Amino acid sequence: MKATLLSALHVSEDILLSYYEHPFKTGYKEEKHSIVTTADLESEEAIISTIHGRFPKHNILSEEAGFIDNHSTYTWVIDPLDGTSNFVAGIPWFGTLIALFEDNQPVMAGATLPVNGDVFFTENGRTTLKNGRPLRMTGMQALNNSLVAFSNDPVNDPELQKKGLICYNYLLRNSRNIRSTNSLLDFLYVAEERFGCCINMCTKIWDIAAISLIIAGAGGVTRTMDNRAVKFLIGSSAIKKNYCIMTGSFDIINKLGIELTKNLSGE
Repeated sequence: MKATLLSALHVSEDILLSYYEHPFKTGYKEEKHSIVTTADLESEEAIISTIHGRFPKHNILSEEAGFIDNHSTYTWVIDPLDGTSNFVAGIPWFGTLIALFEDNQPVMAGATLPVNGDVFFTENGRTTLKNGRPLRMTGMQALNNSLVAFSNDPVNDPELQKKGLICYNYLLRNSRNIRSTNSLLDFLYVAEERFGCCINMCTKIWDIAAISLIIAGAGGVTRTMDNRAVKFLIGSSAIKKNYCIMTGSFDIINKLGIELTKNLSGE
């Protein structure tokens, strides 16, 4: 399974690089900020083909293909091109995310940043590797001395937008400064402790399934905005569920969860 996951990542990497900074077709899904390209579709097709070539009875849950239910214990959760808008704009903040679930629990995960040639991998709670070398978060960073990442999408949900602004204002007042690529790069920078934490108000399971395991393997945590563990549920309903999440070292996220709860409740 490890060999399959890494092979699928490299196949995707080759496809994305073949399209990057070259002409390709784009289209829109349900929202103006939700773009799909020829590269997304070809990457997804190649990843699924690689997986089903070796494990034809496993389930697939992917951003473009949806849920392919073969009634297996194992499900591969795929984002064939995370950071599509960046990709379309010719900005190198994009990559591929793949997580392998056993029932509702991620047990293996990988990510690739094609332009940099970086590959991240972890399995079963073991140390996360970047290009074969262990990543270990020290947990020594403080929020007030850290760059942080914050992202939100212009969805038609006034309450979510209000909460996002409260979170953004808190980070602005209590961190060194805010950055955002609105892609897997923000999360991977957390695993490398380039960013102290990342908050993203609009994510789907394919955006964060692999990320949550990669950050855990580096020594960090991923929580909901009310400071609870993120719980995944594999199935067709998983496609629509939105996750508002924060991730970073245990110390930063624990304190952030307490303070944001106060701010969001108006205390």
